[in-house]
Amino acid sequence: MTGATPGPAPLPDRAARLLADTGAPPRLRAHLRLVHDVARALVAWTAEHHPAAGVDAEAVLFGAATHDIGKALHPAELSGPGSAHEEAGYALLRSRGVEERLARFARTHADWDAPGAGLDDLLVSLADKVWKAKRVPGLEDRVVDRLAAASGRERWEVFMELDDLLDRIAAGADERLAFQNAHPVYS
Repeated sequence: MTGATPGPAPLPDRAARLLADTGAPPRLRAHLRLVHDVARALVAWTAEHHPAAGVDAEAVLFGAATHDIGKALHPAELSGPGSAHEEAGYALLRSRGVEERLARFARTHADWDAPGAGLDDLLVSLADKVWKAKRVPGLEDRVVDRLAAASGRERWEVFMELDDLLDRIAAGADERLAFQNAHPVYS
């Protein structure tokens, strides 16, 4: 389509404004667009195949769009290890008036195995892994368990369906990685 922005869909306006206000570097904005795009696919699939799961689509999509916002304050973590961005991102979002139910993903996205992690948290974590074709069996098992419990369907059946979806998503990882890497780490 002529005039279309290549790559993933733009971020929701509120998330895009927050990233602009914090001076988020291009690589971070690109990463968040990619994770948000994958989260959109996960949310749509879950709504279609497991509507009883009660996913808060708004929360998951906002969480995916802002989960790493703390890296605007800790830019070394854009290209290296670190977890300082998690609490920093949460604090930043809360200080900007973002509700707890939306801000929490900045803290929970890397701690998917924590007690109390809900399906919404797990979906943001899953999007943050599978966008680059990283498969995490323990995380995927938790998602399967939650979906099977909500739907009353057999666990193996839910596993097979989710596995197929994640394989399809993972197949686009090279293009997503190329898109992200085309953006500079620093402004």
